[in-house]
Amino acid sequence: MQEIPPEELSEQLQNGDEDPLVLDIRHEEDFEEWHIPGSINVDVYDELTAGSEQAKEALSDLPRTERIVTVCAAGVVSETATEVLQELDYDAATLIDGMNGWSRVHRHAAVPTDLDGTLVQVARPGKGCLSHVLISDGEAAVFDPSQYLDEYEAILDEYDAELVGVSDTHAHADHVSGAAELADRHGVPYFLHPNDALAIDATPVEDGQTVTVGSLDIEVIHTPGHSEGSVSFDIDGAALITGDTLFHESVGRVELGVEAGIEDSDVEQNAATLYESLQRLLDRPDDAVVLPAHDPGSPEPPVTATLAEVREGNEDLGRGREEFVAELASDIPDHPPNFERVKRTNVGQESVPADELAELELGPNNCAAE
Repeated sequence: MQEIPPEELSEQLQNGDEDPLVLDIRHEEDFEEWHIPGSINVDVYDELTAGSEQAKEALSDLPRTERIVTVCAAGVVSETATEVLQELDYDAATLIDGMNGWSRVHRHAAVPTDLDGTLVQVARPGKGCLSHVLISDGEAAVFDPSQYLDEYEAILDEYDAELVGVSDTHAHADHVSGAAELADRHGVPYFLHPNDALAIDATPVEDGQTVTVGSLDIEVIHTPGHSEGSVSFDIDGAALITGDTLFHESVGRVELGVEAGIEDSDVEQNAATLYESLQRLLDRPDDAVVLPAHDPGSPEPPVTATLAEVREGNEDLGRGREEFVAELASDIPDHPPNFERVKRTNVGQESVPADELAELELGPNNCAAE
């Protein structure tokens, strides 16, 4: 049986030199919800589980000029698809661990900024997550890391930088944070606003506080609304790490903490709070680079826009207060999978065994308002 690791497939799709045909054999509704960009869907999941002969007709019309990589949720049923394709004389391989494996892929690139240092964006295309590593004068800080810490360790080694702090912009609802573990591994502070650090050991940050990394000053801006403890970080006026408060084309949704049972506020109150938080960010320099914690697509780093560009292209920012609150409180998109447990895990209210963490966060990112 031929197999391909997720990282190798990612490189092939990224470089385009050995671009395979990615065949997703899951049910159509699962594919529509979450899939590898550029992949095609032939829904033969039931046929493959019932008996491979039933799937041959549906799979025999695929083009024969490309190598085919089969995908399912965990890489099990897609193995049968690969066997069928090979019987039909196709060049086929199975994506190891399927969409579970794709979810672990990370990519990184430097962000063009006017900073006395380097800002690296780490993108997780399978989840739409973005995190950032700031390096200045041999020191480094990490913002919103995933639970897969090898990527961040590799960046620290690449830049020969000493980690001095790790921060979460908020308690995430779509993925398990690796911030506390990374900070503990290096013996440095884990920064989180106390309104989100409900039952977790973290170094509190507050509005107006300044944290220094090398020669750079980072101002903490308390920007609640998406969560009560959401903060943004202004790095020397040149970059704004906005978490899930402000995206390039949307803003953070306002009901997740309420529905997870960890906030006493209501959705309308959170929407009004978010509106006020956004006004504080919009006062920052027009040329500041806006760096959110998520991108709705399959992000290829660096994903950037200036504040002036965001202000111009983000429809939510053009709404008056009353319209803004009404829109966010009434238009509730699909929830991130397992968001209640993910949120409780990140605030320290639930302990999930290590071997269950990866499965807990599987699925699409849905942290932006629609």
